[in-house]
Amino acid sequence: MDQYHRPLVLRAHAQIGDISSAAWDACAGTGDPFVSHAFLSALEDSGSATPESGWQPQHLSVTGADGSVLGVAPLYLKSHSYGEYVFDWGWAEAYERAGGRYYPKLQVSVPFTPVAGPRFLIRPGADYEAVFSALLSGMMTLARQIGVSSLHVTFPTGDEWRRLGEAGFLQRVGHQYIWQNRGYESFDDFLATLTARKRKAIRKERRVVADSGLVVRCLHGGDIQPHHWDAFDQCYRATAAHKWGHPYLTQAFFHAIGERLADRIVLVLAEDQGTTVAGALNLLGDDAVYGRNWGCVGDYPFLHFECCYYQAIEFAIAKGLSRVEAGAQGEHKIQRGYLPVETYSAHWIADPGLENAVRQFLARETAMVGHEIEALTDVGPYRTDKTAEE
Repeated sequence: MDQYHRPLVLRAHAQIGDISSAAWDACAGTGDPFVSHAFLSALEDSGSATPESGWQPQHLSVTGADGSVLGVAPLYLKSHSYGEYVFDWGWAEAYERAGGRYYPKLQVSVPFTPVAGPRFLIRPGADYEAVFSALLSGMMTLARQIGVSSLHVTFPTGDEWRRLGEAGFLQRVGHQYIWQNRGYESFDDFLATLTARKRKAIRKERRVVADSGLVVRCLHGGDIQPHHWDAFDQCYRATAAHKWGHPYLTQAFFHAIGERLADRIVLVLAEDQGTTVAGALNLLGDDAVYGRNWGCVGDYPFLHFECCYYQAIEFAIAKGLSRVEAGAQGEHKIQRGYLPVETYSAHWIADPGLENAVRQFLARETAMVGHEIEALTDVGPYRTDKTAEE
């Protein structure tokens, strides 16, 4: 019998550094930068995702009889619900009003990153079913040993979500916004697919930025220097403090990913008379641009749209990438070519009473999300037979 079919060994790790980057990435692959060892270790090493910040690593690994790592999963013990983008504050408040203790909980996710991707990272050639089952069994065992209220798997793939549903997890549906490249050769090709009114509005927004005197630059890979990260961090910190009250990511995190993931980063910066006043951080997958963080130290009309949306579209077209994922929330993205798509999460809840209440809530919410996606798609900016002459 080969090594992949021998008894599997499951371990929990208090830091991702306990697993070699080669072993982790052999399971994670190269398609999704957020589940890479480099990205996750940058979060921990920089102090962004640590026990002190409420993200206590409990990463799982599955090894074969010869010690080869066959599967891993990014797992955290959480003392709050910040930085997750799948909101369960209402569940926590209801449970605690009823006398329960919602925190700590376990979370299978990439911290501060609402990007759908694999959460059960399984090495090619391994017995997928066996390793998936081992990782899931390990999560459940750890949940019961610690005595947490719940276990949450956020932004998994559709296949993982279905498997978790079959295992008894409650299934939740959300949505976020994605721009699809329909074989465009230029930004104007993209604009030509929009209604005349939306096309005119985007051109006006871009013209306002171009005429403002601001210089917008798109930096990639080795073009990005340490001083660029310092400038971006100031912008990010100003906006994050205004929006959330506390920035999740540290300055050291930006420098860390700049060193470890340089070829996976696209950094858009806007300068006013030589001073950086805004920036948008994107990461690259094998076939996608992922818009992540934005920051600005002033008030500049339409600059957010230029840096976060239009520059990402131009980059995707130039590189022949299939899509730009613009993240959660923000219906304003629709009129700029980003349409809603489903996202998923799965939830195991220990208390039968809370589990039943959440199940009923999700039944209502799922129907509402479906109607919302349909309605938002209907008001999209793209030309149809009815709008072709608009």
